[in-house]
Amino acid sequence: MTRMTSTAPGQLVVTDRTRHRRLREQGSVNRSDLDAILAAGFICHLGVLLDGVPLVVPTVYGATADHLYLHGSVASRSLVKAPAQTVCVTVTHVDGLVLARSVFEHGINYRSACIYGIPRPISDPDELLQGLRVLTEQCAPGQWEYARQPTKRELAATRLLALDLTEASVKTRSGPPDDADSPDGSLKVWAGVLPIHRRWGDLEPDPALAAAIEPPPHLRSIANTTMP
Repeated sequence: MTRMTSTAPGQLVVTDRTRHRRLREQGSVNRSDLDAILAAGFICHLGVLLDGVPLVVPTVYGATADHLYLHGSVASRSLVKAPAQTVCVTVTHVDGLVLARSVFEHGINYRSACIYGIPRPISDPDELLQGLRVLTEQCAPGQWEYARQPTKRELAATRLLALDLTEASVKTRSGPPDDADSPDGSLKVWAGVLPIHRRWGDLEPDPALAAAIEPPPHLRSIANTTMP
């Protein structure tokens, strides 16, 4: 059984799996940091064991205050097997390359979260719709009400899992290289950060779209904006 350490309000519970053992200065136990990382994206990687072999699958997610929703086809082996085991879901945002004076000290500025738990399959029709709404709105706020919503047949072909956010590990890095005060600091080598900025582009209409159909306001407000 995973041992848990009690923490103060607003902090993540620390377990054997989430304890920061290396680069502890980059770790965080603040729940607000986890929420910010999850809110800033919509793609995660689900790690499961299939026939004793690890499989890591990229998939879309939606986050609430309590759960991470993952979805896919009812035929997906990873989603079928996941509720029978503890899984690990990771979300990572790369913010820049850290270019040091030595190759050894090179690194990445990033924000990352790992969530552990046994996911729960959603069977209740109302919760299934709510979970899919959360997932859709995570990607494109306003799209759930704008587009046609799922039919019963489509819902029957969809598998949705809910993963509790109780057990999670958060790490981040920001700032310049760490070697300025080392012997390498005197080298005549440029050092610094090459930032990565994620940005939405222009809306690209479907070639088959009727000319009279204009993009809705909620999509126009997202286009050409910087992502968190």
